[in-house]
Amino acid sequence: MSDGPVGEAFAGKRVLIVDDDIRNVYALTHVLGRLGMEVIYAENGREGIEVLEREEKIALVLMDVMMPEMDGYETLVAVRAMPRFADLPIIALTAKAMPGDREKTISCGASDYVPKPVDLDHLLDVMCGWLVGERKAAE
Repeated sequence: MSDGPVGEAFAGKRVLIVDDDIRNVYALTHVLGRLGMEVIYAENGREGIEVLEREEKIALVLMDVMMPEMDGYETLVAVRAMPRFADLPIIALTAKAMPGDREKTISCGASDYVPKPVDLDHLLDVMCGWLVGERKAAE
């Protein structure tokens, strides 16, 4: 991983990963940690909402769509219903990349969408865009 714009955009930022697959969490934590991010983890949507309510200064959320108990769609709708998280960048990650999924995910409140298996360079690009304000929510 490089320094430069990505390193500057990520250094010292807090990211919440909401994913029930510990392998994904471990891989993302390793990469993002090397870029200077502080990673916070939640195993499902309900836990993710609790973490958001409890933790300060979360800069971005990476949210798996397919989770037990409370899936990504339900979680997105619930988070977006809370005014203080209206502008929080939430990037949905999903292995179930079917036609129409991107639109459904965005309509539920995701800021962006990255299919699994995750292309790390693409994900980092998308994250960087949201963190430095180059990407904006769809009107």
